[in-house]
Amino acid sequence: MSDDLQARWWKLEEKLMDRFGKKPDLEAILFLIGIQEVRGAGHRFTKEQKQDLMHVAVCTILTPSGYYELEGWDEEGWPHFKQHKELTPMNLIEQENFMKDHVLFYFSQNEL
Repeated sequence: MSDDLQARWWKLEEKLMDRFGKKPDLEAILFLIGIQEVRGAGHRFTKEQKQDLMHVAVCTILTPSGYYELEGWDEEGWPHFKQHKELTPMNLIEQENFMKDHVLFYFSQNEL
């Protein structure tokens, strides 16, 4: 991981730790993004909905890079995406760094 990416990631973790009192991992941050996107703060989610929130988060953060496109929202307020291109095969470290970079971009664009 580049030093810049690592430094920006630690800064995000610190902000979220100050906000929530616990250091979040990548999965927890994706879960938070999913909740933000469905405007579901304070709601209880089923196990399946929690998986759906993670999917929403991944689609959302990869949309600016052209991997997905938001097609619209259903009657329950859940976004739906269309996939435009496949992800390039990556090892676990490359995949994690790829996701972290997109998460950081999401937070910078949404001023969260």
